[in-house]
Amino acid sequence: MRLSSWLPVAGIASSLAVLGCASVDSSAELDRITADVVRTSFRDQGIAKVERLVQDPANAACSAADAEGKPIDAKLAAQIEAANLKAIQWPADGKLVGDWKEGEKIAQNGRGMTWTDKAGAANGGNCYNCHQITKQEISFGTLGPSLYQYGKMRGISDPNSAESKAIVEYTWGKIWNAKAYNACSNMPRAGHAGVLTQAQVRDIVALLVDPQSPVNR
Repeated sequence: MRLSSWLPVAGIASSLAVLGCASVDSSAELDRITADVVRTSFRDQGIAKVERLVQDPANAACSAADAEGKPIDAKLAAQIEAANLKAIQWPADGKLVGDWKEGEKIAQNGRGMTWTDKAGAANGGNCYNCHQITKQEISFGTLGPSLYQYGKMRGISDPNSAESKAIVEYTWGKIWNAKAYNACSNMPRAGHAGVLTQAQVRDIVALLVDPQSPVNR
């Protein structure tokens, strides 16, 4: 499980423990104490660094809204999406579609970024953990929508054609930085966060849009 997925639970547990032995004057003070407890509960080990606990402004804003039990402010959401859209890195050669066979391997691979992994080692996309990818799968996550027949449902017969350009670009952008299209998306910002390389993103795009891919068969 990724650090970010269980950090809120750890924060709540720590907060409750703190409340048992100290009084606080405000929710801001409670947040500060909780953050300090969480920060001192971890250490750098291997490639896993404590700095992963530090949220960027976008994640922090979404966490704050979630803690209050309400949607993020629409104006702030628009600002987050605009900033993340500008942050998307497009391939210098303009090639957005790679090899779907390699993309399938990446999508089915959930390894990477743990303290036992070597720096620079290739990570998996872990896509099956949140999405159905092919009809052959009998176990997959449902946090995200099914991706089965992703390209077929969008009428992509040639992913390199001018007619398919807009949806292929969207697919690349969504994988690279999901917050560009949904400020508080639960989808990892695979490219933006350095989880996947441009070559890997290109291959996952192919998995989703190539008519020969098992996604679209």
